[in-house]
Amino acid sequence: MDARRLRYLDAMGIQAWEQRGGAAPALEEARAAQREESPEQAPPKPETANSQAETRNPEPETGGATAAPSDIATLDWAALQQRVSACTLCPELVANRTQTVFGVGDRRAPWLVIGEAPGADEDAQGEPFVGRAGQLLNAMLLAAGLPRERVYIANVLKCRPPDNRDPRPQEAGNCEPYLQRQIALIKPRLILAVGRIAAQNLLKCDTPIGKLRGRVHRYGDTPLVVTYHPAYLLRSPGEKRKSWDDLRLAIATAGQSTA
Repeated sequence: MDARRLRYLDAMGIQAWEQRGGAAPALEEARAAQREESPEQAPPKPETANSQAETRNPEPETGGATAAPSDIATLDWAALQQRVSACTLCPELVANRTQTVFGVGDRRAPWLVIGEAPGADEDAQGEPFVGRAGQLLNAMLLAAGLPRERVYIANVLKCRPPDNRDPRPQEAGNCEPYLQRQIALIKPRLILAVGRIAAQNLLKCDTPIGKLRGRVHRYGDTPLVVTYHPAYLLRSPGEKRKSWDDLRLAIATAGQSTA
């Protein structure tokens, strides 16, 4: 078992059994191999890069279907952040927010991580993925060889929905040009969609996350990999091994070494 996988399993709270001498028992290794090669746990193959999600929509999924207004599509980082901060397109969100949550990280990052919407901690601090879920996301990214500061992290919504409810379609549509512009400015090699709502909004589908995982989709010209939200993994630790498979697919798709 390589060091990165051990770091990931340790960060995720998944126990890796070893003999006192350091070698894993043969029986445990066999069981682990059987689990990993089962249909539910098998690591996905990067050659599915041109596959698309199963969806009820009659049109093929391409992502990024809504064109940003021309003024947003030409804004630089400073002007875009100012526009987001002053946005009043969603009155209910404006009335309930402390501040907008624009995004954070390396603006030339190879990976763009996209979540759903800010929560209470994010609304208070103005930064996505803080708190316990953020700590787990940081551990996941580090295991993939990318510390938090080397990726860019954003959300589908830039404002916290009241009571942490799901984003409404109109709200996601209002924020989409901002996210599209961030993607255009970053030019990431890979988008990691974190959670069902982020994945469904980006891919314009209502396909369950279990069916969106395990394959490479596309958002425009950018490969997109779907994984579980860290908050879900905190509630359902039995799914943590699957998220490692998702990260392995993302690493392979982005052309990064897993060594």
